[in-house]
Amino acid sequence: MDIGFLFDWDGVVIDSHNQHERSWDLLSAEIGQPLPAGFMKKSFGMRNLDIFPMWLPDLQGDKAAITALSNRKEELYREILRREGIEALPGVKDFLKAARAAGIPASVGSSTPRENIDTVIEMAGLQGLFDAIVCSDDVTHGKPHPEVFLTGAQRLHRRPERCVVFEDAFVGIEAGKSGGMKVVGIATTHPLEKLTQADIALESLVGVEPLDLAQRLGL
Repeated sequence: MDIGFLFDWDGVVIDSHNQHERSWDLLSAEIGQPLPAGFMKKSFGMRNLDIFPMWLPDLQGDKAAITALSNRKEELYREILRREGIEALPGVKDFLKAARAAGIPASVGSSTPRENIDTVIEMAGLQGLFDAIVCSDDVTHGKPHPEVFLTGAQRLHRRPERCVVFEDAFVGIEAGKSGGMKVVGIATTHPLEKLTQADIALESLVGVEPLDLAQRLGL
């Protein structure tokens, strides 16, 4: 099987939107800088390196300050996860296991820092289900640039046009399409009817068979 699956993380493999929102709120309180209205919706799926200057314009170009604040925000996020736990979204584990059985490799392609992904893989019992992980630490350009997915395809030794991206965020769907890949939109962050740029839009991966999905996409 010469196809590959590329998974966004937050909103596709897990739903940690609430935990991320609370960690942003905690950081905002710590530094005494209020978040603008609609901040989470606007920034979802982007790298912290790109998000912080949107919130705090004075940090534009100050990579050291952005990195320090980003590290603190993600530390707060992981503290919440460790206190409360996290599970994979419905259908994800079964889909990944079925893909593995069918000989279809899978990679993570996310704007999330690696430590967050490693923490969740252990907590949610996802060990051994991904053949590669590409995260914010591995790329120069964040979504909607396709670099994170192109790198994932390369690590799976698959051509981009033979890869399927699973995404919930508009910037991620755009990244997958601009990388020449098929895109499956997952209606976690946005309703199904809003995912019009995806090749296929699904409520979840519950009951979805990897080979059937690939056939629907013409692969």
